[in-house]
Amino acid sequence: MLAARLVEAGKPLEVSEVPTPEVVEDQVLVKIAGAGVCHSDLHILDMAAGLALPLILGHENTGYVARLGPEATGLDLDEPVAVYGGWGCGTCDICRRGEEQLCDISKWVGLGSAGGYAEFLLVPHSRYLVPLAGLDPVESAPLVDAALTPYRAIKSAKRRLDVKSTAVALGVGGLGQFAIQLLSAMTEARIIAVDVDGERLERAVSCGADETVKSGPETADTIRDLTNGEGAQVVFDLVGSDATLALATQMVAKGGRIALIGLAGGTLPYSALGVPWEVEVTSSAWGTRDELAEVLELAREGRIRSRVQTYPLQKINEALSDLRAGNVEGRAVVTPHA
Repeated sequence: MLAARLVEAGKPLEVSEVPTPEVVEDQVLVKIAGAGVCHSDLHILDMAAGLALPLILGHENTGYVARLGPEATGLDLDEPVAVYGGWGCGTCDICRRGEEQLCDISKWVGLGSAGGYAEFLLVPHSRYLVPLAGLDPVESAPLVDAALTPYRAIKSAKRRLDVKSTAVALGVGGLGQFAIQLLSAMTEARIIAVDVDGERLERAVSCGADETVKSGPETADTIRDLTNGEGAQVVFDLVGSDATLALATQMVAKGGRIALIGLAGGTLPYSALGVPWEVEVTSSAWGTRDELAEVLELAREGRIRSRVQTYPLQKINEALSDLRAGNVEGRAVVTPHA
């Protein structure tokens, strides 16, 4: 099969023929329809710390069941599926409560185990596959992470997001656009989108934002003006840079929450009087298999939609370059068999 592998950190992926995996026991071989391209892949490209190379990247995957191991159950050949990527040990307390993505010895697909930048993907157990049931596989690939991760963060903060509250989506690229759609679908809160890019803010309105603020020196003051001086009950940082983390502390309300979703590698500034009293700071680690099923159901209901820009597997490095340069509309998806 054709696959794109990271052979050396800081170098382009190498596209070449590698052996197609064989299935045993309850494993499943998936023919990849779409593999989403994520900023996490850029971090791995640049650092690859602690990873055994070469490695096939790609953690937002959908496709069709190509082969079933003799013990695999609940699936049919050629069935369209989404691949839940938080692969854990399956036996520890964390895994038994359904949060395999938090397992201490997890090997997430494309981030520790071979991923979906290939024609086929070997999935270690049938429980990691969620039927797409009518959804388009290519358009659904970003739902596996870019929608699932903010979904979990919003679900956790939902009790704070009633009709009298305000949620800020800080950064409205591909990840932020999903967050805004999900906030609109799941809560009654007023949604304020913040970004440096005017075109992205226009898209934020189409995703469900009630207000938009172009980021600048007065952004925090503007948010406080829009909230009668209170600030936002929840700030979702979809970027995670030094600048956005600092801004989040300036616009969150007392007793509010800052939800860190973006992975730009910034540092959250803190001083005793520099952050409003009793603010919670949380991070969001992907989501559970059941939560992925919930995200897919929202998509089936038409309450969230993907905007995708597709690339053949041979142009994976072009897709990564476009993502790094900010030239992707919505989410980039690699289509190995197109």
